[in-house]
Amino acid sequence: MAEAKILATIERSATEQLQISISEYRGKSYFNLRIFYTTDDGLTWLPTKKGVTFAPDQLDILSDAIEEAKKEFMAEEG
Repeated sequence: MAEAKILATIERSATEQLQISISEYRGKSYFNLRIFYTTDDGLTWLPTKKGVTFAPDQLDILSDAIEEAKKEFMAEEG
């Protein structure tokens, strides 16, 4: 399996982060949202079973949902 390309990282705590990445598995590319953890102060990050993987053809659905959420949150703030 090829090395995942990390697109973004969201810190959840000192020992946990959400990694947003693209990876390849069995010749197909995937978009991943996965919780990683560290036990050595961030030198090594290991994946947990907590996560979601999307096929490329599902990204428009995800993107539309994120845009809808942003509109909802902006409406709440206004």
